[in-house]
Amino acid sequence: MSPSKSELAPSMESLAAHSIYWQRSRRLSFGLLLIWAVATFGGIFFSRELNFSFFGWPFSFWLAAQGLLLLYCVLIAYYAWAARKLDEAYRDQLRKDSIAAASASG
Repeated sequence: MSPSKSELAPSMESLAAHSIYWQRSRRLSFGLLLIWAVATFGGIFFSRELNFSFFGWPFSFWLAAQGLLLLYCVLIAYYAWAARKLDEAYRDQLRKDSIAAASASG
C-alpha cells in the first residue's frame, strides 16, 4: 500500500521551519560577508593613515599580512559554529513537528 499524496506533502509547520531556517542562514552569511568586505576594503583603503608601529612593524603591513588573515580564520570558525547550531535547531524542530503530526494522525 503506497502512501497517499497528502501523507507525502510537507506539513505547514515543516515549511515554516524551513523558511525560518533559510532566512537565518542567509542573514548569517550576509552579515559575515559584510564584515569581510568592510574589513578587507576598509583596511586597504585606510592603510596609509595607519602609520604607527605594531610589534616592530608598520601597522598597515601587519594588518595586511597577518591581521586580516586572522580575521578570516575567525569568521570561518564562527560560521562553522553558528551554522552547526542553526542546523541542530532546525533538525530538532523537524523532529518535534513529525512527532506532533504522528500523534495527531494516530
